[in-house]
Amino acid sequence: MDLGKTIRLLIAERDRLIKTIASLEQLQAGEPAAVSQKRRGRKFMGARERREVSERMMRYWAKRNAAKIEAVPPDPHTRAAGA
Repeated sequence: MDLGKTIRLLIAERDRLIKTIASLEQLQAGEPAAVSQKRRGRKFMGARERREVSERMMRYWAKRNAAKIEAVPPDPHTRAAGA
């Protein structure tokens, strides 16, 4: 049996127990427990951020479509209007 590993596990468990006991003591005293929760999942955008992204993407696609139209040569097999 690895004694060093067992000691590390016991120390980690002791630290968790100390935090748990401190939180319970705060609850008993009527203080809110200082529990840090990491924000998980997706970040949601507000209306202003959504509008900015929308405007930026509209400019991006307009520029991209304009470049595509300029790059495509006219088809010689189609007749031009009025010809």
